[in-house]
Amino acid sequence: MQKKSKKLWIIAVPLILILGYFIYDAYSQPSIEDIPGDFTEVAFVRNENNKGGIIRIYAVTVGDQLNAQYDKCADMFPVNDYGSITKVYFFDKNKPFPTSLNLEEPHYDTAKYEAINILSRRGLKK
Repeated sequence: MQKKSKKLWIIAVPLILILGYFIYDAYSQPSIEDIPGDFTEVAFVRNENNKGGIIRIYAVTVGDQLNAQYDKCADMFPVNDYGSITKVYFFDKNKPFPTSLNLEEPHYDTAKYEAINILSRRGLKK
């Protein structure tokens, strides 16, 4: 009986440790809030067409333009293959910014809001 109990612990403890690591890793992934620049996602729209390229449009506010790492932030947003497009509009957090976006250009009211940076990421065509 003692040997079975010892074997159980030899198997159970590593499994519990591995499971704990996976849970920690899943909840500790970096986000745009972790990148210098005080980024906050404020709006998002995506096309519903899953036949062909997926189009994602994001509006992100920037609190610290001097230290903002725009490329690193844009790289955090998803991009799929097959010609998909992810477009990120950056707005000054201290000025008016859109809280909703449209799939059609220009994606927001350009008379009311002014983007300080616009970055696009494209998926590969396969």
